[in-house]
Parts: sequence; C-alpha cells; structure tokens
Amino acid sequence: FLVGGVLTAGGGAHVLASSHREAPFITQMPKVDGTDLYVFNSYEAGRTGYVTLLANYFPLQEPGGGPNYFTMDPNALYEIHVDNDGDAKEDISFQFQFQNKLKGLKVPVGDKMVDVPLANIGPVTDVDQASLNVAETYSLTVVRGGRRTGTAMPVTNVAPGTAVFEKPADYIGTKTFPDYAAYAAARMYDINIPGCTGKGRVFVGQRAEGFAVNVGMIFDLVHAPPAVVVGGGTAAGRSLVENPLYTKNVTTLALEVPAACLVATGKTIIGAWTTASVRQGRAINPKGTYDMPAKEGGAWAQVSRLANPLVNEVVIGLKDKNLFNSSEPKDDAQFATYVTNPSLAKLLEVLFGSAGVMAPTKFPRGDLVAAFLTGVEGVNKDGSTAEIMRLNTALPPTLTAQNNLGAAGCFKLGALDTTLPGCDPAGFPNGRRPGDDIVDIELRVMMGYLLPAADAPSGQLPFTDAVLQDASQFDVKFPYLKTPHPGATGPTM
Repeated sequence: FLVGGVLTAGGGAHVLASSHREAPFITQMPKVDGTDLYVFNSYEAGRTGYVTLLANYFPLQEPGGGPNYFTMDPNALYEIHVDNDGDAKEDISFQFQFQNKLKGLKVPVGDKMVDVPLANIGPVTDVDQASLNVAETYSLTVVRGGRRTGTAMPVTNVAPGTAVFEKPADYIGTKTFPDYAAYAAARMYDINIPGCTGKGRVFVGQRAEGFAVNVGMIFDLVHAPPAVVVGGGTAAGRSLVENPLYTKNVTTLALEVPAACLVATGKTIIGAWTTASVRQGRAINPKGTYDMPAKEGGAWAQVSRLANPLVNEVVIGLKDKNLFNSSEPKDDAQFATYVTNPSLAKLLEVLFGSAGVMAPTKFPRGDLVAAFLTGVEGVNKDGSTAEIMRLNTALPPTLTAQNNLGAAGCFKLGALDTTLPGCDPAGFPNGRRPGDDIVDIELRVMMGYLLPAADAPSGQLPFTDAVLQDASQFDVKFPYLKTPHPGATGPTM
C-alpha cells in the first residue's frame, strides 16, 4: 500500500485510503463509495455466537461540512452480501434503501413564514427531534438467493414491529446535540430477520473514521526514511505519525446477525462483500426540487464493490478499476493476473532497493491467491476462487489482547503455526476487525511474509506506514466504531 501513489500518480486516479475514491468513476459519486468492510465474530460481552458486519460508505466526511452534511442517496441500493456455500455467489443479501423527508421548517420574517436554509433550527435530543429539518429513514430487506431474483422479505424492528428505521442526523455540533452518543444509541435497533432464529441488531449512522493510514507521505512517493518504512515494526516505530484520517467521519451500515443464520448446514465459513448500485438512467430536472433534482430509472447498475481492503487501490490495474467495481466475485478470474503477478512488490523494490528491499521471486504468488482469492487452508478456505472476505465462524473471537497483526501472526516463514506467541486467528485475513492494522499486514504479506525465506528475501522485514492501529482505538460493543467527531464544540477563547 505504501506505493499506492506510485501506482496511480500517472493515471489520474486520486486514491486516498482503504477504498476511499479507489476508482476514477466512483470519485463522481461519493454517497455510494464503499470505503471499508469489517466482518468478524462479535467480541462484545454476552454476544458469543453472533457475527458483526460493518460496511462504511461516503468517505472523508469533514465534521463541519454543513449545511447539508452527509445524507445517503435515496436513489441508490446499498447491500451486504454473504456466500455460505463456496460458489462466490450471494446466498443472503441485506439491502438498505434510504428515504429523506424534508419537513419544511419555517420561521416568521416580517409578515411571512419563510423556509429556513439549515438542517436544524434548535437543539436535538434522543427524544426530541422537532427542530430537525430533514428526517432520514431507511428500510432493510433480506434476500435469500440471487440479489435480484431471490426471495425478499422485510427486516422489522422488534419493539414496534415496523419496517422503517431512523438514521440519526450527522453530528452537526455540541450545541445542536448536547448528548450525541445518547441520541445515536437510541437509533440502534433489535431486529427480526425472516428465516433466522434469534434477534439481530442494526445501526446506520455517522461514525468516526476507523481507517488508519499515513496518507500524505504515501502519495508523495512514500516520502519517509527507509529505516522507518522497512524497520519500524515495533509499537514505537508504528506510532510515529498521528493518523491523518483521525479527524474525519464516515457513514456505517452495521449489522449483527446470529452466526447460525449466515452459515449453510454443515459449514462454518462465510464469504462477504458490500456493493452499492444506482439506476442506469438519469435525467436532470431543469427545474430541480428537493425531492426530485433528477429523474432516475432503469435497472440497477453496480458502481461500488468492496471486500478485502486495498485490493482495488493497489492490486487492480488502473484500466480495470471501474470494471472491478461493477463486477461480481464469481467473475474474478478476469483479474487473476493482478494477484498472481502483482506490480506493487516490484515498485517497493524500486523505491527502497537502496535499503536492501527485494520483491518476492516466486510466481505465480500462491500466497496472495490464498489471502485474497481462496482463503487459507486450515483457516477459512471455502472452495471458491474470488475476492471476498472470508470468516470462519467456528473460530472463537479474541475477547481481550487482540493482536493488531491478526492471523498473519499465525505464520512463520510460510508455515501455519497456531502456537506462535503472536497468533490471533480471529483477525485479518480471517475476516477483519476494526483494530487490525490492515496497512502493515498487507504490506508484509505483499512482500512475502507468508512465503518461505528462499522465495521472499524481504519477507520478514517489519514494513509499516508508521501509523499504529489497534483495538484500543475502538469501542468494545456494537457498532464498535466510535461516536463521530462534532462539527463544532463551541467558541474558542
């Protein structure tokens, strides 16, 4: 990932982080830009037997980005897909669709009542939203079978039994929201999922950005001393730089589902990915209104796709990035060369050859195929060959002392050894938790960490981007990602 800027600097795609603006076309549609996917066995106390799925959208939200903030697209379809029989086709899809209702709040001005230009006209609490000018809600549907041809049924709120859920407004600031955490928590719902035994949970709303990456240094041709990049693997070396994305927010679609509802009979491994689709046709309304700035119609067209982080950024060639976003996992053979013969490792060698960095010499890269396309034998291999995020639901979650290098710590010189002191099989690439340091893990895997030493001269170097990510930076309960940053906290004196 450190040379993501090198991969794209000459091609015009302005990639910023995990899957933030990862392909040229999606930069035009930030509301449907999927940024991160997390899939893991829930480690909140008392939630054993559940799987958490978090899909983040709408990247790089500035907390003070008013007056319209970051509502979701009511003309889009956001989905989280699960394959549970190893054929790289969705067996269960969770579909989110949004509705934005303008209340049309007015204030008296002279002898007239005039519509206000703002999203709110007073404080908001968890029980009083009268001063909000826009009410954002969503529906959740579970589809069993093909996403467009399967059986669709509404997911309902346990308490009132309704099929409409409130999405909390974005964190405008502390004057508008005296207690935003309580306001948002009141919009976390217990749900009934048709076909499932047991209750699930859902939350959709703004969260603090959870991805950590040294953005500026990376895209300035990895502008850092080689001693840091290839030798900063200690905790101190990996916390040399404050995360530049720390002050940003993102919108999270969060689900917690009983694991038994996701796995197929006799199996324990699931594969997951998230997509966003828009209508194929759009006609701009020359006299646009709040409700209809454009008329959209036709079949759904997928424009965003995400499973394992960073794949479209730094593995898929620039000419195929838009194609990858519109494709389905079952068709991933067309992208196989990018994984078996990756250019990223060679570019790292070019940039840091003076420090002794050498790219792996074994081709095709079966280790990368296992990490990204098939799953790892004995961990989460499911029989398919596709870029999806695989989770073995039978491996228990790590409740405390998570290793932020995840399941990568279970390998030594290419051999799986679960007795290693750093082994944490509950982490990436066996699913992904918020605290898994994805950049460092994928850097090391790309440079041959999972290969024997003879095939990867630099495979055991502690590559890092110098930004530390670990579980202590997140909550230990659903939805795990922290309360978003407020747009304002009051006047400075």
